[in-house]
Amino acid sequence: MATRKRSTRAGRVDAESNGTPADGEDVAVPKKRRARKPTAKSLERQAKKLENERIKTQRIPARLDIDAKIGRLVPHAVEMAEKQVDPFVDIPVRALSNVNFSPRKKIIEMGDATQRRSLLNMNQARKFMQTFVVARGCQQLQAEGKTTSIRDLYYMSKHTLGDSDENTFDDQVESDPIIEDLEVTLGALREELHLFAAKRGSVVGPMTLIDAGDEIDLSRMGSGGWSVPGIVEPETIRFIGHEAEFILLVEKEAVWARLNEDKFWKRHKCILVTGQGQPPRGVRRLLYRMVNELDLPLYVFVDNDPWGYYIHSVVKQGSINLAFESQRMAIPNARFIGLSAFDPEKFGISPSVSIKLNDQDRGRAKELLAYEWFQDRKWQREIKHMLRAGVKWELEALSNKGLSFVTEEYLPEKIRSNDVI
Repeated sequence: MATRKRSTRAGRVDAESNGTPADGEDVAVPKKRRARKPTAKSLERQAKKLENERIKTQRIPARLDIDAKIGRLVPHAVEMAEKQVDPFVDIPVRALSNVNFSPRKKIIEMGDATQRRSLLNMNQARKFMQTFVVARGCQQLQAEGKTTSIRDLYYMSKHTLGDSDENTFDDQVESDPIIEDLEVTLGALREELHLFAAKRGSVVGPMTLIDAGDEIDLSRMGSGGWSVPGIVEPETIRFIGHEAEFILLVEKEAVWARLNEDKFWKRHKCILVTGQGQPPRGVRRLLYRMVNELDLPLYVFVDNDPWGYYIHSVVKQGSINLAFESQRMAIPNARFIGLSAFDPEKFGISPSVSIKLNDQDRGRAKELLAYEWFQDRKWQREIKHMLRAGVKWELEALSNKGLSFVTEEYLPEKIRSNDVI
């Protein structure tokens, strides 16, 4: 492994002294010739001469198991180097420009655009190296049959390169996106790579499940609820039974705590979940499983602002950055129950607890109005009403009508009247 790292550094030096292709450009396939060490000029000639030809994509066939997919990365790169071609990996682009909304499936899907990451490109060499370092860490987890956190993987992968003072990673903000790049390149979820994030999210309600062999009664979890683990696949979490009629996802932990303390879940036979803001992947995946395996409707209860609207859309249609996961996380039948821009007037909430929209809020709201998955007439009406009113409302604003107003009046009325989007 050390030899590869030294080669990466050398590649970066070579790239600085010549004009190798920029990020996203095609790298040519050279004609077979006598094996020799490629020079900067020869690489440049090959790229210009064969710029319209492409080596087969680096994305590994989905029929291979995860370990085999990872194991193919290095040999494929070596094979290209032996052909005197700058080794590269094609990474699917995780951006708005490469997502499509499927009207039939009602979810966001990733497109076919890729971004080329090559060894001998000065702007890409570091990320190219990091991709293989992270892949090696995941391969080690696969071989040992162990799981670890993305934080642990960062420390596993961080070390100094050769005799230099340069590290493979300087901060976790570098390694996390590489993990996501590896997911889409291999066609495997983070959980399948044996990785998980820190726990965030709580659940309580009339339901029993098995968590890593232990039976958990979610109706006996006290004030804190059951902490949702990062990996919630059937091999770890199994549903045993429930008496719930619906699921309620609450953005704010404080509001979830109020509902739990008032035993809203017991009175209305529901499973009460909070993602503590934008729900993490573990919570989204758990919700997906509960909705599909238990055949339960899902209501999403978020702040009345552009960010709350988007939290709902991520749960419902999937996220732009992680569009490749929509098939296993998006819940098209999820319903927005509030807080609606029309609710303050309907329920007589004092304007004194509203918050003026700032420029960032207005800009984000206009972005949402343009998204294809927000073109529904009800959503256009909702967002435009918020913009006209010029204010936003946090869920906690409902407490202005009384601590238990949300439990005893607001949510029961919204559910009874089916006032949802």
